[in-house]
Amino acid sequence: MIISRTPYRLSLFGGGTDYPKWYLKHGGAVIGTAIDKYCNISVRRLPPFFEHRYRIVWSKIELVNDLLEIDHPAVRAILLDMKERRGLEIHHDGDLPARSGLGSSSSFTVGLLNALHAMRGRMVSKDELARDALRIEQEVIREPVGSQDQVWAAYGGLNRIDFERDGSFSVTPLILGRERRDELEGSLMLFFTGLSRFAMTMAKKQIANIDAKEKNLHRMREMVDEAQAIITSPRRPMLELGTLLLEAWRLKRELADGMSTPEIDAIHDAGIAAGAIGGKLLGAGGGGFMAFVVPPEKRQAVREKLGHLIEVEIRVNAPGSRIVVYEPDDAFRD
Repeated sequence: MIISRTPYRLSLFGGGTDYPKWYLKHGGAVIGTAIDKYCNISVRRLPPFFEHRYRIVWSKIELVNDLLEIDHPAVRAILLDMKERRGLEIHHDGDLPARSGLGSSSSFTVGLLNALHAMRGRMVSKDELARDALRIEQEVIREPVGSQDQVWAAYGGLNRIDFERDGSFSVTPLILGRERRDELEGSLMLFFTGLSRFAMTMAKKQIANIDAKEKNLHRMREMVDEAQAIITSPRRPMLELGTLLLEAWRLKRELADGMSTPEIDAIHDAGIAAGAIGGKLLGAGGGGFMAFVVPPEKRQAVREKLGHLIEVEIRVNAPGSRIVVYEPDDAFRD
């Protein structure tokens, strides 16, 4: 059996500039972090004693004999792309709910690719994992997705990621001392809105509006520079990120209809009223998790105000996709 563990991510600034339609023309950048919440995928050779050839366990259980019969789009695309013909069992367990704005789909793609390569005896690089996941999602499945989630899932870390006009990307780790990292973690609060959404629908709307929202996106790209300066300067309070986050949410809400809802606005406003400096919905919009920047002395007030929501405590700078169990079994061959 092979088990991969791949982090989810918290994207703070620059989201929207990582869509190829934008950065291939203007360039883009994002800043954020992989967090200590994970997508776990186990893969094993399926013994030839079953009526089915493939067993896929996610939010449903699939028992099929042909790759084309697999419903899960990433599993089907990856197995076909890798020309995997031998029987397999693939089992997914996630620490957080899907469709929640934390890059779970790309974590799944990266984690499955990593596990399957390991099963074949290959330990692939972070760069290869990220690029392979980008190709699968954007070119094979043809999903309307950005390019940050795949990179964070593969690389992990607290990073700035730049996307160039030629289609390349670069990852710049933001190196923080223990006290500075604790200050960042102590400033962030994460709440699940209880609302799930289909990211593809919101992403399509954002992509369709890109040309009409150039001013917003250029400003959102500038915020990456400002956030990097705050995070990496020991003399600047991390709480300054809150003011930026407040502006980022205002700009993000204007990118597409349905980005926010009355319920989401109420959650955001309640957090601000309780003492948060800034907050925004994570991911493509419409639901999922909301992040706040909160002074330490206001954390309990925010927690009480949003007591009807699930709070998730996080650590930043989590490692990228790893193989945590490597026990290959070639006993069963076709």
